[in-house]
Amino acid sequence: MCIRTVITYASPVFAHADPKALNRLQVIENKFCRSATDALWCVRNSILHRDLELPTISKYMKDACKRFFDIAGSHSNALLRVTVNYEPPPSYHFVRRPRNVLNDPPYALTAAVESLMKVNDMTD
Repeated sequence: MCIRTVITYASPVFAHADPKALNRLQVIENKFCRSATDALWCVRNSILHRDLELPTISKYMKDACKRFFDIAGSHSNALLRVTVNYEPPPSYHFVRRPRNVLNDPPYALTAAVESLMKVNDMTD
């Protein structure tokens, strides 16, 4: 929870952090989850996240960014609304803008957790 409060505060900025840095944060979160549940080493991280109903850091940041841009898009300040609406640059462009994170493909752990959640929803 310590990591998520900082990420939530500046999710559009953290969304463009180096993937290695985000991976390090995910490793720390996985270790906390493992120690909090007293899970064995053989339990997959995706199963831990599914059982705890805890999204991965990348999924959490995407959701936080989406909420931020939804709120900013309907804000009463016209200047803020204008900054939210823009055309994303081409995929080969080297400049990353905060809203581009919503178009990024999910990481492997996020995809695994989401597929496990879908399987659980189908069996319920």
